[in-house]
Amino acid sequence: MPEPKPKFKKSAGILLFRRVGHEIEVLLAHPGGPFWKNKDYGAWSIPKGEYADNEDPLAAAKREFAEETGLTLSGDFIPLGEIRQPGGKAVMAWALEGDFDTATLRSNTFSMPWPPRSGKLREFPEIDRAAWFPLALARLKILQGQAEFLDRLAGPQPPGPLL
Repeated sequence: MPEPKPKFKKSAGILLFRRVGHEIEVLLAHPGGPFWKNKDYGAWSIPKGEYADNEDPLAAAKREFAEETGLTLSGDFIPLGEIRQPGGKAVMAWALEGDFDTATLRSNTFSMPWPPRSGKLREFPEIDRAAWFPLALARLKILQGQAEFLDRLAGPQPPGPLL
């Protein structure tokens, strides 16, 4: 008997970060394919992918990062917890301090009919580019439903001036 589909899809990913002077930069990925081609602000994501109920989420996050970037990660992963994106997908993430030369990006691909109703199957990279962003700019670039991960990475902010 086939395993029942979960009510919500689950993904796991890695938020790679580095320190540049006194600033933190994060690596974000831009989704490939024709639907995302001309989208920028609010379109970027942490490298992530779906995993099965019987799969270890951190192992899935490492696998997906490697498939989408070509880089295999190891080290002391910092749990960032789980968020639920507006569409219902649950995303679990870990942060890791490291570096990545975005010029070496090697993403796996997916196929889809394109142009629509043409009968032609085209192949597209899952990620068409990756880039490093300071946290303030990353908050504008990342999918709104994942912005909480940036806040969790940054940690508690000191209170503003007292009024």
